[in-house]
Amino acid sequence: MIDQVPLTHILFLSTALFFIGAYGFLTRRNMITMLMSVELILNSVNINLVAFNRYLHPNIDGVIFTLFIITIAAAEAAVAIAIIISLYRKINSIDPEQVDELKF
Repeated sequence: MIDQVPLTHILFLSTALFFIGAYGFLTRRNMITMLMSVELILNSVNINLVAFNRYLHPNIDGVIFTLFIITIAAAEAAVAIAIIISLYRKINSIDPEQVDELKF
């Protein structure tokens, strides 16, 4: 029989992904890198939902929540990429510091 991975290992992985994503979002100056950092944060939440679903309640609720989050993350990525492309066409840069030029 295959041994299960302990919950602490999964939570450590999820915490590491969350903080890597938060660090990347707060320190980078590229909008695409910031978008990838948000995706890392959402994936760490998905790992938490599946882990707690597996270890606390063996029903399928955590998996359903994870599917909703994956769907929302895909929609968020599509909208964010569209906004980034339109900003690049307007100001020829994806630096968040230059977005202030678009304010009225």
